[in-house]
Amino acid sequence: MTSMCLENAPRCLARLTCAAGLAASLLALSSLTAVTAATEAGPPHAVDRSSGSESLARALLRELVEIDTTPAHGCTKAAEATSTRLRDGGFADAEVQLLGSRPDRQNLVVRVRGSGTDKPILFIAHLDVVDAPREGWHSDPFRLTERDGYFYGRGVGDNKSAAAQLVANLIRLRTERFTPGRDLIVALTADEEAGPANGLLWLLANRSDLMDVAYCLNLDAGGGYMEKGKRRRLTVQTSEKTYLSFRLRTQGEGGHSSLPTTDNPIYRLAAGLTRIASHSFPFRFNETTREYFRRIALTETGARADDLRAVAKDPPDLAAAQRLAASSVLYNSLLHTTCVATRLSAGHADNALPQSAEAILNCRVFPGDTAEFVRQTIEEVLADPKIEVIPLGSGRPSPASPLVPEVWAAVEKLSHARWPEIPVLPVMDPWSSDSAKLRRAGIPTLGVNGTFGDIELGNPHGANERLSIAAFDEGTEFLYELMKILARPAAERN
Repeated sequence: MTSMCLENAPRCLARLTCAAGLAASLLALSSLTAVTAATEAGPPHAVDRSSGSESLARALLRELVEIDTTPAHGCTKAAEATSTRLRDGGFADAEVQLLGSRPDRQNLVVRVRGSGTDKPILFIAHLDVVDAPREGWHSDPFRLTERDGYFYGRGVGDNKSAAAQLVANLIRLRTERFTPGRDLIVALTADEEAGPANGLLWLLANRSDLMDVAYCLNLDAGGGYMEKGKRRRLTVQTSEKTYLSFRLRTQGEGGHSSLPTTDNPIYRLAAGLTRIASHSFPFRFNETTREYFRRIALTETGARADDLRAVAKDPPDLAAAQRLAASSVLYNSLLHTTCVATRLSAGHADNALPQSAEAILNCRVFPGDTAEFVRQTIEEVLADPKIEVIPLGSGRPSPASPLVPEVWAAVEKLSHARWPEIPVLPVMDPWSSDSAKLRRAGIPTLGVNGTFGDIELGNPHGANERLSIAAFDEGTEFLYELMKILARPAAERN
């Protein structure tokens, strides 16, 4: 941290100022009345079906899921279909734009003009999805399937549901002739998951007029979490871990497979990966994670509650951290940097000894851990100088965002009205999103989403990605009410 500040004092000062703002926000939150228990999933909160927004959101989700927006196909067809929906819903051509650097990777941007002078609010979601290999899927990933109360399909959780909710609510507000007190900008972007034309980066570089906003709400971050059928928490993302990958590569001379040698790159790499799998990075804590664990402890009982309180202290109880990490994949991800093998490649023929073996190691780096620290740790754990550790990118960290008071107040109000016994928590998400790009550009960005998903069973990026239909409907209504509250004139918000 010190060396980074010496190299770039102005940027470091901005980060420290932002971190101080976050710390002050969390201190204020800690004085709020705590909630005490989790709620069963049970019957959903009543959804206003009179407007037809629920059926429109479902229709939009179906349309988006059934347009293939994996990296090979791009997002333009989805952006065009959504723009047609908006125009049919009463939006003028001047309000709806397709923008971007490549014809096959266009971003959809909608600007609703308001009556006031406050800076606009930016809402973002992304239209692209990861690939969906058919192995393991029970149904076509590019057909929206309804089964046992769930939607199945690629993107239902990440992130086409949010795109459908945003567009359905824009159309609902237009149908109701609602005039916001400030401009509302919605950007549905390309290449958030992967690809050469990230939409947010393009908009930041080329359309500063659309990025001159008070703050951004990212519907691809934060949100509601369920565990074993229970609603556990609603989170507001203030920061996230940094995405960083490495290629591990080792080589040998090869030869005929009938004459095996002891110098086999596959075995060497496999042994190194086994050591990586057994390694745990040091536990880390910051203001957001301490407050998260302190608040979530209020919803637990017994030994787990004791452990959650213990890690929220300063200094934290590292034995308690170890037990929490072993008990939950989510807690494990929030407690330290993680690295995991995600791809393997080796050999060139069935009857030849391999001349090389490679693996991709994907890391999610806790704020404060540097890319160099992670690389050095990997090399030490591999303990084999014949395995090269090659960084893939620089892993650029981003500052935390302060909790915007009007956003936090609105989220708490709406959450407590629907789910009075679950906590609203600030969170550092362990995965990456476009929030980091906006934070690096100086735009306060919070991850907010009223749709609940199961952290372990929703399976985003995996086979049989699913989302509760009732949760989708609830989230659509939550977002509608949140947009209306935040779009009020300043005098009515205060």
